Amino acid sequence: MQPQSAAVADYLDHLAAAGFQGSPRYLGRDGAGRDVLTYLDGDVAADPPEPWVTDKGLLISVAELLRELHEASAGYAAARGFQAPQGSAWMQWPLPTDVDISLVPEPPAPELISHNDITPQNVVVRDGRAVALVDFDLAGPTSRLLEVWVTAKYWVPLRDPRDVWPTWGEVDQASRLRVFVDAYGLSTSERETLVEVGAEEAVRAWWRMRGAAEHLGGGWARMWSAGSGEAITRRRAWIERHADDLTRAMQSRPVKWCKSRSRSR
Repeated sequence: MQPQSAAVADYLDHLAAAGFQGSPRYLGRDGAGRDVLTYLDGDVAADPPEPWVTDKGLLISVAELLRELHEASAGYAAARGFQAPQGSAWMQWPLPTDVDISLVPEPPAPELISHNDITPQNVVVRDGRAVALVDFDLAGPTSRLLEVWVTAKYWVPLRDPRDVWPTWGEVDQASRLRVFVDAYGLSTSERETLVEVGAEEAVRAWWRMRGAAEHLGGGWARMWSAGSGEAITRRRAWIERHADDLTRAMQSRPVKWCKSRSRSR
């Protein structure tokens, strides 16, 4: 059991009551105090993700599933300012002890509670479509635009091409971003500000990863030692270099696409 377990359980209960089919159901705790959830049948990506994860139809369905999650999450915890239920907490991101807080952009004002970690490894796929999400440990307050960016960051992916998984080969990042935001349904004004949201997220992510490595250790420390900080720095520079191109791509004529058959797993 983690510090955020009770908060996540409450959120999962809300999603179940809202009729959202894309999350596990919370069943309680076993005799050892471990959280017990329903099993969701399907495929999830490996690390690094396989080539089949690049399928454009799958990308579309991830954006649609994200929109459904946001609709199901609307209003949850709003009356308490998106705080966790009494006696529990959302995932807390510790900052490094030597941080200059003026260098860390404030996150957008929270609009809802959501998943916050929709990586290829956390999406259940059936017949080439995203049908459910797992691993809600990082759930907590966010904004719609921020989670659209964070999810696209993994699925487009929005990163320096040197850091795109070798298993994916070459991908048209601008075109895939347009496909993703079309499928989610971002407005024109939201498309104009999305890249700015992403640039600020990269700065926060660097400080948060460094802080997690310092204070939480474990997997966070291993990721930092393996170069996650350098990859985030490259991502930030790539976003800044291509900000105009990405924004133009989102505002151009709609991308035509056809659902392709999912690749063999």
